[in-house]
Amino acid sequence: MAHFPPEAPVAVLVDGHPLAAYRRAYLAGGRIFAPIAPLLTRLGDRAWLEGSTLVIQRAGRTVRIGLSGNASGRLDAVDVPVGPALRALGLAVRYDRARNALLVTVSRRAVVASPTPFDPAAPSVAPSAVFTPLVPPTPRPVWTGSPLPRRTALPFPPG
Repeated sequence: MAHFPPEAPVAVLVDGHPLAAYRRAYLAGGRIFAPIAPLLTRLGDRAWLEGSTLVIQRAGRTVRIGLSGNASGRLDAVDVPVGPALRALGLAVRYDRARNALLVTVSRRAVVASPTPFDPAAPSVAPSAVFTPLVPPTPRPVWTGSPLPRRTALPFPPG
C-alpha cells in the first residue's frame, strides 16, 4: 500500500531520541508509513509469525499485521501505516509538522512489585547475630639494622 516514490521523509523520535533505521519513514496520502523493523519490533515486548501474519505484543495488547508471502523474512522492507499500529500497542503518537517528525511517547511502566510468594503480613524472623572476631592491631615495624643508602636519584643542579 506504499506510494512510490515517497512524498516526504519523516524522522521518528521515540521519547525524544531518533530511531536508527536503514530506511526512513515517509508521509504519503496523509499517513505515515514506516518499515516494521525496527520501529514496531523494537517497541513491542514480543513478536512472532503465525503463518503470514506478524503478531506484535506489548503490555497485554496485541497487533496483527498481514504480510505477503515473500516479505515475512524481511521485516525492514515492509512498510505499514504506523500510527494505528502504535496506538493499538498503547503508545502515544503525534505528528509534528514543524519538525516533520513522528513523536512516539512510550508510557512509563508501573513500578515492579514484590513477587507473589512474599507476604508482608506474615510474621518474620528477626535476624540472628553473626560472630565477627575483632582484628588484632598490627604492630608498627621497627628497623634495627644498619641504614641503607637512598635509592632515589637526587637532582643535580646545572653548573
